[in-house]
Amino acid sequence: MTSSTAANLLFRPAAERFHSQLDWLDSWHTFSFSNHYDPAWMGFGPLRVINDDTIATGRGFGMHPHRDMEIITVMVEGQLNHRDSMGHAEVLRAGEVQRMSAGTGVVHSEVNEGDQPCRLLQIWIEPSSAGIAPAYEQQPFAIDDSWTPLLDPERAGGAMAIHRPVQLWRAKPGCGTSLPLEMPPQSQGWLQLIDGRGEVILGAEVGAGADPLPLQRGDGLGFSTHQGRFTAGPEGADLLLFALR
Repeated sequence: MTSSTAANLLFRPAAERFHSQLDWLDSWHTFSFSNHYDPAWMGFGPLRVINDDTIATGRGFGMHPHRDMEIITVMVEGQLNHRDSMGHAEVLRAGEVQRMSAGTGVVHSEVNEGDQPCRLLQIWIEPSSAGIAPAYEQQPFAIDDSWTPLLDPERAGGAMAIHRPVQLWRAKPGCGTSLPLEMPPQSQGWLQLIDGRGEVILGAEVGAGADPLPLQRGDGLGFSTHQGRFTAGPEGADLLLFALR
């Protein structure tokens, strides 16, 4: 396990993630997944999976089952064709987010039927209770240099809700733009860089002249402090922020 020198930070460098490479799939796993197992990296609170997948055209994941898991797909590039045992047949495009409650059981496939490779982040979050009815939803989101809510238990700002009081935001700050990292009470934060670079200062160190922690594409950072700041690097950044309970 890699952590910063501060006790309230958990740093996951991009290069230290687990890696699965097939002729059609390039997948980076922030936490233990499939044949990659490390008891030190089983997740962060209810957050169990962050997979950064690039899928070749004409290929993908055939029909397979899930149960008792909240599955969120953040589409970054290209498109993905979804089919499931609930009767949905949808196309997920860049800028859209899909959430699927596997609940008592669902079978689905995710195949790239587009004309270019696609990239997505698939996220698994444990539900608050088992045995719920399966459900499916997807929405487009316009992302700018401020936090756009993707998940919210109250569906604030047009966000979707899952069966866990988790909040998730996405932002694409330009060079030098700073974003607050403010967590609600009794929650932990996880920051995941989709693209670009930046730096983070957290907790009592904000504004105190402390050395920031640099982050780059694929890096993840867990934290328990309730205040902080992310500042985008010269090429800007694309990032996710979770508030986990």
